[in-house]
Amino acid sequence: MLQITGLAKTLGSFSLKGVNLSIEDGEYFIVLGPTGAGKTILLETIAGIHTPDTGSISMNGIEISRMDPKERGVGMVYQDYMLFPHLTVGENIGFGLKQRSIDPAAVREQVRDVAEMLGIGHLLERSPETLSGGEQQRAAIARALIIKPRILLLDEPLSALDVTTRERLRRELATIHRMMKTTIIHITHHFEDLFALADRVAIMQDGTVVQVGTPEEIFQTPATEFVASFTGMENVFHGRARIRDGEARIELGPISLRTVAEIEGDVYVGIRPEEVIVSREPFESSAVNTFQGSVTEIRQNGMFSRIVVDAGGVPFVCALTRQSIRRLGLAEGEAVYLTFKASAVHAFPR
Repeated sequence: MLQITGLAKTLGSFSLKGVNLSIEDGEYFIVLGPTGAGKTILLETIAGIHTPDTGSISMNGIEISRMDPKERGVGMVYQDYMLFPHLTVGENIGFGLKQRSIDPAAVREQVRDVAEMLGIGHLLERSPETLSGGEQQRAAIARALIIKPRILLLDEPLSALDVTTRERLRRELATIHRMMKTTIIHITHHFEDLFALADRVAIMQDGTVVQVGTPEEIFQTPATEFVASFTGMENVFHGRARIRDGEARIELGPISLRTVAEIEGDVYVGIRPEEVIVSREPFESSAVNTFQGSVTEIRQNGMFSRIVVDAGGVPFVCALTRQSIRRLGLAEGEAVYLTFKASAVHAFPR
C-alpha cells in the first residue's frame, strides 16, 4: 500500500539516509527508535511537509513524493494535539470536511458519529482548552479520521498522557483500527504499544531503518547489537562463534555458551534477563547452559529487580521479583547458579 524506496532528506545537521519500507494495506505499523533517530521527519515526509532530497514514496502504485499534501489522503496526529483554540471541539473535528465544502448538515452528522466512536460526543460544544489531555488527543484523532484518510500517521500520540489514560486510549486505537481497517503508521518510544497494537515494527537508528519485523521477531531475534540493547536485552557481549561436530558454541573468554544459532566468527551475543533462571543449587532442566557465579549487585526496580551475577568474569543481568529475591535469600557476595536454554542465546554479526 505504501512503498518507500531509498528515501533521503537532510534538515540542518540531521539526515534520513536511504530509508526503505513496505507497508501493507490495513496494517498497524509502528516505528520505534531513540530521540533523534529520524522518526518524525520520516512521518512528515510521508505527509508531504518535507520533500525528499532523493528516493520515492508511492501509495497504491502512485508516486506521491512531490504531490500536494492535501491530495495524498493522509491524516496526521501530533503528540501536542494542535487543536485550533478559537474553534469548538466539534468545529475542530469537522474542519477538514468544511474545507472540502461539504454540506453543513452532513458535516454535523459525521462529526457526531466519529465523536461518539471516540467517546467525546458530549464535548462537541466545549473549547479545546477545557478538555483533559486524553480528551484533546481523542479530538485530534477524530479530526484526522473524519476525512477517511488512506493512511493515518500518529506521532507519539500517547506520550503526553498519564499511564491510565494512555492504556485506555491504546485500547481505543486498537478498536478503531479493527473497525475502520485504516492503514496506520505510529511513532512511539513505549514498548507496550508494540505488543498491544503493532502488526509489524521498524527500528530506526541515526536516520536509517535497521530492522523490520513482528514485535516477537524484533525482541527475540534482534538483527544488530543496537536493536538488542535498545529493546532491553541487557546481556549483550562480544564473543566468537564456532560450530564443531554439529554443536554451536560462543566463546566469551572464560566461559562458553551453547546456542542454536548457526553462525561463525566474531559476533555479538544477547540473552534477555528474564530468560535466565537463578537458583542456589544446580537447576535440573533440559537447559544446557549452567554456570556458577556470585551476586555482585541487586538493583531494586519496582515489581521486577535486576540481579547482577559474575559468572567467570562475565556479568549477567537477571530479572527476578522481590519475592524471589527474598525466597532465595539473595545478597551481594552470595553464590548462585545461572541456567538458560540454548535457544535463549541470540547471536548476530559484529
